Amino acid sequence: MECDNTVLCGANAYEQKYYFNEKFSGIPDSIKDELHILCVLFTEEVGGIFTIAFEADGNVVLETNASDDDIYYDEVSSGLMVGEVRRRRQELFESLSMYYRVFILKEDVSAYLEE
Repeated sequence: MECDNTVLCGANAYEQKYYFNEKFSGIPDSIKDELHILCVLFTEEVGGIFTIAFEADGNVVLETNASDDDIYYDEVSSGLMVGEVRRRRQELFESLSMYYRVFILKEDVSAYLEE
């Protein structure tokens, strides 16, 4: 992960833990719950570590990786799963990106709303 990405949330299959960045506590609880479920289910299915983060410009990135000694982790399957999650949750990720641009970057998004 690049150093300028800000992690929103993630799950770790090795430690069986979920993390949510409290910097984003203003996100509605229903969205937080959806992110929690998404991350945990991802790591249950694929294993490894799964994170959802923001790039410096507000774009949402989904990342997955694993320990070098994890023989059960399949990089190809995890890549396919990331693509599937991105397609199925596109609206959620677009909304999160807008949230980041408005509340973190303090951008004027009125131009986006008129499109």
